[in-house]
Amino acid sequence: MMSDDIAVTLDQGVATLQICRPPHNYFDQPLVAGLVEAALSLSDDPTTRCIVLCSEGRSFCAGANFGGAKKAGGEPTADGGGPARAGRPGHIYEAAARLFDVEVPIVAAVQGAAIGGGLGLAMACDFRVATPRARFVANFAALGIHHGFGLSVTLPRVVGNQRAERMLLTGHPVSGEEAVAIGLCDQLVPEEDLMSAVAEFAHEIAGLAPLAVRSIKRTLRHGIRGEVLSAIDREINEQNWLFRTADHREGTAALADKRAPVFRAQ
Repeated sequence: MMSDDIAVTLDQGVATLQICRPPHNYFDQPLVAGLVEAALSLSDDPTTRCIVLCSEGRSFCAGANFGGAKKAGGEPTADGGGPARAGRPGHIYEAAARLFDVEVPIVAAVQGAAIGGGLGLAMACDFRVATPRARFVANFAALGIHHGFGLSVTLPRVVGNQRAERMLLTGHPVSGEEAVAIGLCDQLVPEEDLMSAVAEFAHEIAGLAPLAVRSIKRTLRHGIRGEVLSAIDREINEQNWLFRTADHREGTAALADKRAPVFRAQ
């Protein structure tokens, strides 16, 4: 156990890294930093051949909690996954970029909502296995802010520019079925089979030549960390001024009030 919020288990070369903030697993700087440090530590261990990233509760990760968490068991209040207001803005994203230094493949098990920064976390993984109840939402524009977490790079790389633009500019929720159809997810499985299916996926990788797997991942991801850092720098700058707008205040107020926002370009 890493902390009350992060749990690590090992099984024949497969490390399972679990977020333990149910029901919606909202993140903050300590959680993201802890996830990154745990993943890097596991990657540095030559006996680790694959990492499974999963979470406890109803949602995979609903990002950062802008609107205030609802009662346990309810739907997530949904957020844009923005940086913490205190300290250096955007430091969560800069910490998260270190996930691209992890040399072993990471498989995300997505059982429910991956919203805002939670979508960014899922996209930082190499593979995603989802259930029909999963939904992937880039709802930043609905909150009057710019997307972050390096989604400028990761989302188009996986689904293509056109679909990424649709997700980012419309906030269109992508279901588990649609996610598989557009290549956002690699496999769709019944909810009760999610962890066994992900374990099978991860152990298939773990059974291959570990030096070759690490070498192939380094080649495929060569240069992406630099692209992500460059994108994050712009994402942070855009978020910083948008956080100060009336439209952002309206977006978060409308979210809390469960009503449609009225934006005035202010």
